[in-house]
Amino acid sequence: MTHEQSGFPSGKVMQKSILITGCSSGIGLASAKELQSLGYRILAACRKPEDVGRMNQAGFTGILLDLDSPQSVEHAAAEVIALTGNRLYGLFNNGGYGVYGPLQTLSREQMEQQFSTNIFGAHQLTMLLLPAMLPHREGRIVMTSSVMGLIATPGRGAYAASKYALEAWSDTLRMELHHSGIKVSLIEPGPIRTQFTENVNQTRSDQPVENPGIAARFTLGPEAVVEKVRHAFVSPKPKLRYPVTLVAHAMSWLRRLLPGRALDKILRG
Repeated sequence: MTHEQSGFPSGKVMQKSILITGCSSGIGLASAKELQSLGYRILAACRKPEDVGRMNQAGFTGILLDLDSPQSVEHAAAEVIALTGNRLYGLFNNGGYGVYGPLQTLSREQMEQQFSTNIFGAHQLTMLLLPAMLPHREGRIVMTSSVMGLIATPGRGAYAASKYALEAWSDTLRMELHHSGIKVSLIEPGPIRTQFTENVNQTRSDQPVENPGIAARFTLGPEAVVEKVRHAFVSPKPKLRYPVTLVAHAMSWLRRLLPGRALDKILRG
């Protein structure tokens, strides 16, 4: 692999640091391994102390981070700035979780926690780390969104709302950083085989919200997302959005082409 393919200039290789949140498994862990193989220093943020220890054993720099806690986010950001000498190249806002259930079963507290982790924590962390990126006139900020940031379905209203918010927030951040040298991208996965589904907080355990059986045909492994993450961090011209899986591509097009009522009929089914 050449220096150009790795995203580094020819000559002396300077190691660049990337912070990845939600790094204990799935998309975060697979991306950490890939980006580390390209020569980046990976700061692997996890919510549980035992996972932080596991990240250190795996050759990453483990960071303790609970996105739902403002104090934890502040402490993690300070640690990242200290570890990188106030020079961070990349931030992959990948951490998050889902609350599933009919809107009538969701309390305000559950909605607030959904947004706290999936959008408020990402906002706080990014704003605290931007001073370690802006002076250097380069960098990448990448967000894990979802096909649910493009469309909403019954039972996934809270999660979809948080991802819709993340999409709008990312679009605004991209435009505000237009002349900064920092590129902003969204990863929009469809069904991916990770522990996300097992970790979903179901408001009705007697009637859990589940993917339709046909979704299994289009489900891919986390390596499908890694390919997009690599491009977002390495390419001189990263894309604004990276749909992943046929479902994400199809929904992106259907949302543009179909009348709202027709799309509702498909999504209700």
